[in-house]
This record gives sequence, structure tokens and C-alpha cells, in this order.
Amino acid sequence: MKIFGQHDQQTIAQFEQVRANAVDAALMADGHVGYVMPIGGVAAYREQVSVVGVGFDIACGNAAIRTGVKLEALGRDPAEVHRTLERMADEIARTVSFGIGRRNRADDAPVDHPLFDDASWDAVPAKHRQALRTKARQQLGTVGGGNHYVDIFADEDGALWVGVHFGSRGLGHTIASAFLAIGQGKAWDERAPETEVLLDVARPTGHDYWHLMNLAGKYAYAGREWVVRKVVEIIGGTELELVHNHHNFAWRETHGGEDVIVIRKGATPAFPGQMGFIGGSMGDDAVIVRGATGDRVSSDVQELQRDALYSTVHGAGRVMSRTQAAGKRNRRSGAILRPGLVSPEMMQAWVKEKGVILRGGGLDESPHVYRRLPEVLAAQQGTIEVLHVLKPLVVVMAGADEFDPYKD
Repeated sequence: MKIFGQHDQQTIAQFEQVRANAVDAALMADGHVGYVMPIGGVAAYREQVSVVGVGFDIACGNAAIRTGVKLEALGRDPAEVHRTLERMADEIARTVSFGIGRRNRADDAPVDHPLFDDASWDAVPAKHRQALRTKARQQLGTVGGGNHYVDIFADEDGALWVGVHFGSRGLGHTIASAFLAIGQGKAWDERAPETEVLLDVARPTGHDYWHLMNLAGKYAYAGREWVVRKVVEIIGGTELELVHNHHNFAWRETHGGEDVIVIRKGATPAFPGQMGFIGGSMGDDAVIVRGATGDRVSSDVQELQRDALYSTVHGAGRVMSRTQAAGKRNRRSGAILRPGLVSPEMMQAWVKEKGVILRGGGLDESPHVYRRLPEVLAAQQGTIEVLHVLKPLVVVMAGADEFDPYKD
């Protein structure tokens, strides 16, 4: 068991409860309290998969493309560059769908993707199958709300990158909710409390969940790649490099000579040489990383990589809840029931100082609610290498009043 970084007692308590049922476990430096299993938690099981471990936003992840566009090509002076980026931000907000239950209305929406013919759909009860498939078709390539985003960055050489963060939308949420219920003896469409449900993947229920989880993974990958490539098209770029990874998923892997199922909930796979895209917040840098590799990696770091189950952070990690940050309002009247710790003026001042063009975004996603990413990365103790630092130029998110039940 390995814990990276510093965490509050509630997060540690959640982690220890998960560890009690696992073969091995680790907690990344961006960890914080989640549903049963903490965000940033990694756990290995023998032929079992944890429904709440994978989470409701199955296969949430990050994708980034390095483009052939240079920042200097956007204008002759800073004012012109800013105007160009403003136009790009507006076009992204018009083209990409953000928020609750939205449909992808683009002419080239990937509604005929091969995943819709995958045999795994047969694991959905017949009376629910068509409705779920229809919802999934409509939402493929939509971003949702919460901490999900589309960003434009510039790296240290002035190359523009496009980055996105979101998951499997209503498809993944429905699968997770259904098997959480089934694992507690309820029906597919019954509500059930968030509690630990470990499914044996050799048994029918676990077998079906495993295949539908992987279907949600294909769905999330297809959605992210459609969005990120659509935005590359918007900025007039060409795709030079794609970095793509899940962080709410389960994989079959070998650790310590044993075949296990590894769940990473808000944690990124980081085997030696494996690349990943990790975001900070709407007003902080992001990074392209890879698992530390090569002859210069010490035996101590190699041991830490093994202890981490070859995992790393997926972001900066929250330090306050959404309600703490934004306060609580009456949904009908809009009246403030309890003020939050972050004001609109605080958030806008932060992003303005960073030179970020922001579209959407709520107080619960302000940079104030997150750790600083360089500190989190340092707490991973050399197990990853930073290849590129990405400065945010444009951040597009759902609006402050958009409620999204599918966010991670």
C-alpha cells in the first residue's frame, strides 16, 4: 500500500476501506473523497471488479492533440492574437455541445460508429436496450458539465494543443447505476445506495458488467477523439500527435507476477514510457507526461512505480467541494441559501491574470478549488516525467447553471 502526497482523514479512511478488500492499492497525490472509493485511488483485485471503483462516469479521461499551428501564426500583435482566440472560443462553444443530456447536432456526428453494432449491447436487458442505444447515439461527441472541458493550449515552443476531458455520458452512468442495483439484488432500473459492490467477472453479472464497461470505454474514446479532432479543424490545424487515456476504468494487468484487475478511479495509467495528458484547472497549466523510463531511473523510483501500480494523477485534485466553493441556491428561485467561498470576481480575476479566455465555467470549477498541479506532480516522487507544459489560452465548459448528472 502506497500513499503519495498529503490527504485529509476522510480520504485516508475511504482508501483504507478499499484496501481491506483488495490485493494491493495505492493513492495518488491528487486524491480526495469520492463515492466509497476516493478519487485518485488505485486498487487491484483477483477476478473481481468494483462498480463504484470504476465509478458512474465510466471511462472518463483526457485526450490531447498537438497541432501544426503555432501561436505566432494567429496574429501580428497580441491584440490580434487575442481576437483570433476569442473567435475560436466562440466557434467551439457553438459547435460542441456542453451540459446536461445534450445531443450532438453536428452534421458529421459519429452516429454510425461501429461500437453501436458491438455484441456487448446484448448484455443490456431487451426492454431497455433500444432506449439506451438511442440515448448513446444522441450524446456521442457531447462534453457534458462539471469539470469537463475543451481547451486550447500553447506549449513551450508555441505549438498549439487541443485538450478535452469527459467520459461516457449517459451510457456509462446508466451501466454503473444498473449494476450497482443488480449487485444489491435489485432490478436494472431501480435506484440503489452508493456502496461497495464487487462483481466476480467469471459469473454472469460480472461478465456482463465487464463487457458493458469496455463498451463504455470504446464510446468514451470515440467521443473524445471526435471532439478533439473537430476543434483541431476549427482552429485550422493538422494532427501531429495524439495522447489519450482513461482514468475511471478497470484493466487486466500483471503486478508482482500475479494477474489482477486494476481499477483506477481518477488515476492515470503510467507504465514506463506510457504517455498521458493531465489537466490542472481552468486557470492553470496542464502537462503531457510519461511514466519514467530509461537507464537513469533509479531502483528506488522503479520500486515507487511498482508501488503505484504504474499509475499517476489525473489532475490537480480538489481541496473543497462543489457546494463549499459555489454555495447553495434554491433551484427554483435562485435564492442563495448558503454563500460559497469563491466569488465570481475571484474566479474572473484569476483567469484574467493568466490571460485565459473563458466560456462557461462555474464557481465550483474555479482554480481556487484545486491544488496546484506542479506540487501534485512533485509528490509523485519522480515516477513520471513531464514532456510538455501546456499554457491554457482558451477554456470552454458548460455554463455555471448547467446541471450534469453524468459528471465524474
